[in-house]
Amino acid sequence: MIDSPGQHRALPVPDGLEGQRVDQALSRLFGLSRTAAADLADGGRVLIDGRVRGKGDRVTGGGWLEVELPPPPGEPTAPEPVAGLTVVHDDDDIVVVDKPVGVAAHASPGWEGPTVVGGLAAAGYRVSTSGAAERQGVVHRLDAATTGLMVVAKSERAYTLLKAAFKERTVEKGYNALVQGHPDPSRGTIDAPIDRHPKHDWRFAVVQGGRPSVTHYEVVEAFPAASLVDIRLETGRTHQIRVHFSALRHPCVGDTTYGADPTLAARLGVSRQWLHAVRLGIPHPADGHWMEFTSPYPPDLAGALDILRAES
Repeated sequence: MIDSPGQHRALPVPDGLEGQRVDQALSRLFGLSRTAAADLADGGRVLIDGRVRGKGDRVTGGGWLEVELPPPPGEPTAPEPVAGLTVVHDDDDIVVVDKPVGVAAHASPGWEGPTVVGGLAAAGYRVSTSGAAERQGVVHRLDAATTGLMVVAKSERAYTLLKAAFKERTVEKGYNALVQGHPDPSRGTIDAPIDRHPKHDWRFAVVQGGRPSVTHYEVVEAFPAASLVDIRLETGRTHQIRVHFSALRHPCVGDTTYGADPTLAARLGVSRQWLHAVRLGIPHPADGHWMEFTSPYPPDLAGALDILRAES
C-alpha cells in the first residue's frame, strides 16, 4: 500500500459479501458512502489477495482485503495557499476558479499535492459543508494535470442544486485539447462505454459493459502532426476525453498514460496532457439564470500552439 494519512486495515472478506462490487463491500464493511468507497478504489487504495482492485470488481469470500481508509470524518482539508489558483467569479452561492496544473480538486487517498478546496480555504473562502469532509462544496472535478474552470458550491442550496444539474446534464462543460494526428471525421460524436482497464488498474478504457460515455468534438485547427479540438462533454466519466481520443488513436499530446508520443510533447514544451477546461455554463442556484465563463490557455499550452502555428 502507498503511504497516506489514512488508516490501514487488513482482514478477510466476510463470506456474506461474496460476489458484491468492491465499492459496495467497502461501504458495508466500513460505513463509507458508495462515492467515498469508489474513490478509494479509483485511487488504487484497495487490494484483494495482493492485487489492486477497481470499484466494479467483485469480491470473493475469504479473500484477503487491504484498504487505506480516509482520515476520520469531520476533518476538512487544511488551508494551503495555491499559486496560480484564480477566482473568476464569487457570490453568496458559488465560487468559480481557474485551476492551474498540478492541483487536484480535493484531497484523496494517495494525493499529497495542493487542492482547490485547500486553496480556497487559505484564501478565506467559506464553502458548503455538504459532501465528505475532504471535498466539501465540490460538485465536479478536473484531473490534477488538466487546467481550467471549476465551480465550487458555497451555500448548501447551491451544493444540492448544482449536484442535480451535473447529474441531469443541464450544465455545459467545454474543453480544448491538442490531439495527435487528424481525427476523421473532423466533427463527430464518440459514444463508447468507459470503465477501469481490464489489465491496468490505474487506467481507464473503452470496454464492453462500461458506463455510458458520450463526447462531442470538432477540429478547429489542423497542423501537420496534431489537431486542436473543441470538445463538449455529455457525460463526465473519469479521464473521459483522454480515453475516448486514445481509443481513436489520437491521444492528447503529452498524455503518455494513454499512448501519446513523448517526442512531440517534448518538442512543444508540454510536460502533461494538453487539455484545458475552456468553458463552463451553469444555471445559477439562486434564480436559474444561465451563467457562462471562459478561460484563456495557460502559458505552456499557448506556447505549444505558437510553435505549431509558426511551423505550419
